[in-house]
Amino acid sequence: MPQPDFIIIKAQEDGVNVIGLTRGNDTKFHHTEKLDRGEVMIAQFTEHTSAMKIRGKAEIHSAHGIVYSDGKE
Repeated sequence: MPQPDFIIIKAQEDGVNVIGLTRGNDTKFHHTEKLDRGEVMIAQFTEHTSAMKIRGKAEIHSAHGIVYSDGKE
């Protein structure tokens, strides 16, 4: 059985939101976390989570490399 993909999110400012989105016919928000500057979250894609939305300035690590999201301006 293959391991699900995961990402590592490091907040670069206070108030970064990580929002999990469901899998299926209707995509819905199912989980939200708020990170403050310097906090790290390791998140995994599962049978219930098909996507994640990251709002705020953060550094995101995945098997595909590193991506930086923009903060609130």
